[in-house]
Amino acid sequence: MSFLGKILDKARHTTHTGSKEKSHSGAHLYSTKEIPEFGAPSPPTTSNHSEPQYQHERMGQTAQANYASGYVTPRPSIEMNTQDQHQHMDIDTEDQTQNTPTQNIEHSINASAQDVHRVEALKHNSQLYDKQVADQRRDRPKLKLDDFHLLRTLGTGSFGRVHLAQSRHNGRFYAIKVLKKTEVVRLKQVEHTNNEKHILESVANPFLVNLWGTFQDDKCLYMVMDYVPGGELFSVLRKSKRFPDHVARFYAAEVVLAIEYLHSKDIAYRDLKPENLLLDAAGHIKITDFGFAKKVTEITWTLCGTPDYLAPEVIQSKGYSKSVDWWSLGVLIFEMLAGYPPFYDDDHLKLYEKIIQGKIHWPSYFDPHAKDLTKRLLTSDLSRRYGNLKNGAQDIKNHAWFLGVDFDRVALRQIRPPFVPNIRSDGDASHFDKYPENTEEYGVAGPDPYRDMFPDF
Repeated sequence: MSFLGKILDKARHTTHTGSKEKSHSGAHLYSTKEIPEFGAPSPPTTSNHSEPQYQHERMGQTAQANYASGYVTPRPSIEMNTQDQHQHMDIDTEDQTQNTPTQNIEHSINASAQDVHRVEALKHNSQLYDKQVADQRRDRPKLKLDDFHLLRTLGTGSFGRVHLAQSRHNGRFYAIKVLKKTEVVRLKQVEHTNNEKHILESVANPFLVNLWGTFQDDKCLYMVMDYVPGGELFSVLRKSKRFPDHVARFYAAEVVLAIEYLHSKDIAYRDLKPENLLLDAAGHIKITDFGFAKKVTEITWTLCGTPDYLAPEVIQSKGYSKSVDWWSLGVLIFEMLAGYPPFYDDDHLKLYEKIIQGKIHWPSYFDPHAKDLTKRLLTSDLSRRYGNLKNGAQDIKNHAWFLGVDFDRVALRQIRPPFVPNIRSDGDASHFDKYPENTEEYGVAGPDPYRDMFPDF
């Protein structure tokens, strides 16, 4: 049986679940605290120590209804190695966002000299932010469990959970991801867990969650991150059904800058989807969950990600590069505008076949420019896929769909978000589901046969 045949055969026995569990990371990473534009946030202190039959317009309506009912909770990611609080949705109209003074700046698609200047400016700002966060990480003392008061659970997974926590020293709120060593080892996730830590320690960007420190006790691993209180973009999208163009464009622009930054460090993210985009208190996105992120200088072969978002070269095990993230961006834009992904089926076998075939049924209400950009991202021909060409992400930012978007101001988070979460106070967790709380006590001494497997924690 061919490798693709094995994948598709395995897919016959795999279904989407209605849980928030994620086979690789154990739980979502949740991040917070508003970060001033390119002013690094404060780190924690411590003491010393069935597919719809799409038929034009009717097709889109049926698909949206069926898809939304089938995915009332986030989709799980998958991997295979080969080598509640409901609130009124107050989303700005296009006129409201366009009337924001910081957005009234002319954008020229063909101004190549200006493009070079902007790229250099963005690079400088990223380097500055990088340095500020790196300095704070380096200068802080080693964190430990006693530095925090653990509050409610924000999410659970197959081998861990994420807690809202408050620093006993500076009073700020953080998200602490707790992973059971026995489960990490049993599920063969040691390499991914160590890799996730190293990746997060190597990045710092306004559109990514920040990792402030890690530590371990005899039973668990701990990762201290920003707490991002606005919840998942997934929840906003499901309540809205689908986004108007200007809303999808806003989130897509911030994602483009985040992915461009990761690629500048030769990091492939590999799990882009609305469930992994958190909203901070101001409504800006932060990408979370780096369990599948990997340093990729040339190609890699691991089949991982979320089925709806897998690029064809991943499914076919051809060996792939960071360009898979631009394919996923195309899926994300389509899903934000349509309310469902371009390729969908309850049966993973049929889903993978559709992705490889690449036939997309376009809703009639799609803006022509949005359709054109999405087509240029969702092409299996890597020599034509936007983001993977000579000009890199600049081809995407210069596309007509982004006409009028000033990416300098996007990078500085000066564009008014179309939706601002209702955050009542610091530590408000109303945008996250409630879970049964963990009765197991952390920090209890005992045998620790796996400590050597996680030497950098």
